[in-house]
Amino acid sequence: MDIFFQLIINGLLLGGAYMILSLGLTLIFGVVRVVNFAHGVFLMIGMYLVYLLAAQLGIHPYIGLVPAALVLFALGAVTQKVVIEPLLNAGEEIQIFATVGVSTILLNLALVIFGADVFRVHTSVGTGSVAVGPFSLVTGQIATFAVAIVLAAGLHLFMHRTYLGRALRAVAQQRYAAMLMGVDVKFVYVIAFGLGSAFVGVAAGLLAPQYPVFPTVGTYFVLTAFVIVVLGGMGSLYGAVAGSLIIGVVDTLAGFYIAPDLKEVVYFGIFLLILILRPSGLFGLGTE
Repeated sequence: MDIFFQLIINGLLLGGAYMILSLGLTLIFGVVRVVNFAHGVFLMIGMYLVYLLAAQLGIHPYIGLVPAALVLFALGAVTQKVVIEPLLNAGEEIQIFATVGVSTILLNLALVIFGADVFRVHTSVGTGSVAVGPFSLVTGQIATFAVAIVLAAGLHLFMHRTYLGRALRAVAQQRYAAMLMGVDVKFVYVIAFGLGSAFVGVAAGLLAPQYPVFPTVGTYFVLTAFVIVVLGGMGSLYGAVAGSLIIGVVDTLAGFYIAPDLKEVVYFGIFLLILILRPSGLFGLGTE
């Protein structure tokens, strides 16, 4: 029984990393209505930046996540302004192909600069474990989960208590009505894409001590984030939180009781079932 509860705890803590990525992804879709297929490459860029700051300047990843978040905010804002904005009135498939193009360019650029070598951030903080009763918890996962909860709560307050947050929600609900009310929709789109990308920078700093850095490192995490966003409801912030915890637990339980190589099959099976039985997800569509 202790093993089962240990797996549940591990799954919830793992869900913290998924939560940060999913919040960024669902914020972008909820407001801009664009599925950002470059999200994983943005994570890779953030992790490389955190690695370089640690290797060259000795900056701990937990501090390096601040400049990583700022750089990725700028990258997301530029992507929205330069790539997505000219295609706002184009078909959704055109916008998707545009983000795929951005992803392909940045991925190949990383391969040219860094090659296919695997790098690691060497640090003693965030890689150890602590015992809590009969359970063993990885400190890095605890930190990631704590930051994820703070970000989720902060985003909720931002969306409901600030003028800009309410503007984001208004644009998410009805772009043209918000425009008639004087909201600068194009500016809101830039902020939404930038904030969603900045979340990836935070995740990069938290994940860098725990995982190796290489050009395709973001693929696994972001594929899972897509499952979570669909499970919770495209554009639903509450759904992103709940879906992250669910998929984190499913990941650890399936990896232990079935097989590590088959855990993706389990939650992608859940992904297909949700698409068939409840396409709007657990919490429906929209940004709360």
